[in-house]
Amino acid sequence: MPNTARVIRSIPFWVLVGGSLVAVGGGVYLLVDKLTVMASTLADGTATGVEVYAGQIWAVLGAILIGVGLIGLALALTLGTIGSLARGATPSVVAEEIDVVEIVEPATNAAPVAETVTSPVSETDERAQASAERPTA
Repeated sequence: MPNTARVIRSIPFWVLVGGSLVAVGGGVYLLVDKLTVMASTLADGTATGVEVYAGQIWAVLGAILIGVGLIGLALALTLGTIGSLARGATPSVVAEEIDVVEIVEPATNAAPVAETVTSPVSETDERAQASAERPTA
């Protein structure tokens, strides 16, 4: 049975979108912060090795996070598109109208069945009946 759930109701889809947005946001923050610090300290002439060389690594990490986030968003867009195309390609099941013809047979008049009512038999009646049925020699 194919899964026909909508992509927008899928929790993993929204985790992918949210994680991608967080990755892009974190990457932009790292990239802009470290590049701003490097640019200002290099322009002032007060740059240290930690700000320049470690700042470059942090800026590269920010760029990587931006790239990963954009790839995640592109993947989410692709999944949404494929999900909508796959759902549109499946044929919908249409119930056919069925004509119901009911054949009613006439009831026959049957003779009523006589019910026999038996009364409880006591032990003395059973002995008398048994002796009457036995042949005597």
